[in-house]
Amino acid sequence: MPASWPGRLRGILLAFVVVMVAGFLVAAALAFELRPADGIPAGGKLFSVERGDESHSLGKKLEDEGLIRSELLFRVLAKLRGPEASFKIGTYRIMPKMATAAIMDLLLSGRQALVRITVPEGFTISQTAALLDRNGIATAADFEKACHDPALLGQLGLPFPSAEGYLFPDTYFFPASYGGAAALREMVSTFRERLSSIPEAAGLSARELNDRVILASIVEREYKQPDEAPIIASVFENRLRIHMALQSCATVVYVLTEREGKPHPEIIYDRDLVIRDPYNTYIHPGLPPGPICSPGMTSLQAVFHPAKTHYLYFRLVDPVEGRHHFSTNLAEHIDARELFIKKVGG
Repeated sequence: MPASWPGRLRGILLAFVVVMVAGFLVAAALAFELRPADGIPAGGKLFSVERGDESHSLGKKLEDEGLIRSELLFRVLAKLRGPEASFKIGTYRIMPKMATAAIMDLLLSGRQALVRITVPEGFTISQTAALLDRNGIATAADFEKACHDPALLGQLGLPFPSAEGYLFPDTYFFPASYGGAAALREMVSTFRERLSSIPEAAGLSARELNDRVILASIVEREYKQPDEAPIIASVFENRLRIHMALQSCATVVYVLTEREGKPHPEIIYDRDLVIRDPYNTYIHPGLPPGPICSPGMTSLQAVFHPAKTHYLYFRLVDPVEGRHHFSTNLAEHIDARELFIKKVGG
């Protein structure tokens, strides 16, 4: 063996060791950079992919927000995914212990963060807008604008000044920052879907349906016990048939709160009953110009299937249980008031 071989062998071994150590250090560095970032809260953090975002801009945003450790490695991983990989626009929830690769998978999947909200029966547009705003789904202004957009309402088959009455009260799962128009579309779609369970609603024109929705919205704000909703609906139907004013306190409350922007009243005074407003059914006979809230299925069913009665009046006689006394004439109606006052007075 030539004398130079031991030296060459040592050189080869040394180079091998250097390469191995360097490879180990690079692998360790990559493993460190790719592991989950510190500081993500226990409930996760919302992150939005916007139109026009690409791997370099997303990587920078993710690094700036402390969600990944290296923008460069994020871009390298995106390159390895190939040109067919595209990030989906939306809002995502980045959870603790999500490594860079897992975050990339999430942004490519389109599995957006969903916010659960429940819209109660009897909510108005403004109340629904405030609910969406509080939950980060849409700003109140954006939602209210959508609810009064003639072009959008026309697309939804609502040729009316607003979507009042058609925001079906239900539990929804909306993406964060969903936007007012998108939320409106889904709520109106849910209204249509639920209404399809009432055969009598099929074939009605938009105007005919709107009359039913208007009346259902008034019933919604008047009934307390579900079994009384069809009876209350019959009272209003009977009044409409003889051209008697509906005289619904719920419409007066709507005037005070939604039209005049006042707090919800504890008591309705005589002066409130004569407010000159088209929604005041004490001074204007027939239906008001539009719904006063979003009715639920109980009220909608009651209007399409009212009880068969001759009642023209009803009065709350049990505030705890929400029970009413129904009367066919004014004298009986007044007697019910006197009996109720006597009962309350002991």
